Amino acid sequence: MNRLLRTTAPALAAVLALTACSSSSDGGDEGRGTTLTFSNSYTEDHPHTRCGIDLVAERVTEADVDLTVDTFPNSQLGSNTETFASVMSGDIDMDVQGSAALGAAHSPIGVFDAAYAFDDVDHMFSFFDSPAADPVKDGFTEVTDARILDVWYFGERHFTANRAIRGPEDLAGLRMRFPDSPIYLANAAALGASPTAVAFEEVYMALQQGIVDGQENPIATIAADNFDEVQSHISLSRHQIGSQMIVVSGATWAGLTPEQQEALQEAVSSVREDNRACIEEAEAETLAEWEATGAIEVVDDVDVETFRERARAYFEETLEGEELELYRSFQDAD
Repeated sequence: MNRLLRTTAPALAAVLALTACSSSSDGGDEGRGTTLTFSNSYTEDHPHTRCGIDLVAERVTEADVDLTVDTFPNSQLGSNTETFASVMSGDIDMDVQGSAALGAAHSPIGVFDAAYAFDDVDHMFSFFDSPAADPVKDGFTEVTDARILDVWYFGERHFTANRAIRGPEDLAGLRMRFPDSPIYLANAAALGASPTAVAFEEVYMALQQGIVDGQENPIATIAADNFDEVQSHISLSRHQIGSQMIVVSGATWAGLTPEQQEALQEAVSSVREDNRACIEEAEAETLAEWEATGAIEVVDDVDVETFRERARAYFEETLEGEELELYRSFQDAD
């Protein structure tokens, strides 16, 4: 439950509803002795938890600025859609959210998850850190009153099915599960897939029962949710560099002292590379295990360039306005 729901005294709940952060432990200056809630939807052993929000909490404590971060993994504070709504209202202080999910609040952010938007994770980080990213980050804050502290790597997304997918023609006739969001459905069209919307919690059963023929996700997710049990092939299409945004409530941020803001920003940004290394290590270990055991056939000769050319041509034709400008700016980033 979030802070308001955990509070047993109605009077205290009313106070918390009016303030973005917990009250000062000593009754002193604003923002002192503050505890923040940091939510994510991943399990406790997922890299975004053990090499992400847990590390942020540790580093904030080490900064010794009277700031503490309480972490809530595994959707303890609600589903993705619920938690970000709570960040906007100030009931939850911080959250890890996929760019596509945040696109529901501010559509340009979703373009970060467009197929082949970035060549690799370094390309994505380079763009995010450049002045070219400021308009989309500022626009997001204007619309949501939430601040993006940084972007973390989620992993490259690949196809699984009961046959190899080496090029767009191999997707013909397959019912592929894609998340039910505008940018993911656009990705399906861009790649030549026929998308079927299935809730993530139902993907395993849908694959097992043949309701869908395949799906796409990062390696860590495929392994964690045992999709390799109901699929015979993973095709390394690398069609999306998954991005996860670390967001903080605008009211929460405004309630922190400058020293606390600096410590929180530094903690989140310093974790970025640790989190990436954790993801990449997990991916390498899983691929090695699959190749050794034959649990699922690893197809590594995918025609990535054909997929990339098709996707970029599609988005050049279909995106408009700020979203098209943003997509083009990705290509201009070093």
